[in-house]
Amino acid sequence: MALQWLILSYVVAAEAAVAVILTLPSPNLIKKRIVSLISLILQPAVSIVPFAGFQLLDIYWKNEHRLMCTSEVCTASERDHYEKSIYKAQRNVVLCAIAILLYWCIYRVCKYYKDLESLEEAEKRYKEE
Repeated sequence: MALQWLILSYVVAAEAAVAVILTLPSPNLIKKRIVSLISLILQPAVSIVPFAGFQLLDIYWKNEHRLMCTSEVCTASERDHYEKSIYKAQRNVVLCAIAILLYWCIYRVCKYYKDLESLEEAEKRYKEE
């Protein structure tokens, strides 16, 4: 189980790095090449969205079927284990949400730069006429 969360955390770190690279100011030629490279990577990277969605469903299912440890019958170690599992679940929900949000942000930034580039080309054509 921990491997999938490790993979998801590495993907989130990579997405954050890509988002920072996209938003840093750079010359137009370099920016166009970066955007075109990231646009090529975005299509296969869309698989992170259903993966994170499935993980969210898994967390929800486990939360609904988790044994509650709120009565006085529970020992201190059982209560600690229960609270630790709740904190891990909350952390993993945030991780899944960030993965989906960062993918969407990267997609929108790339789409913005492509639209901007097409508008600049259209402006050049109108000025030439």
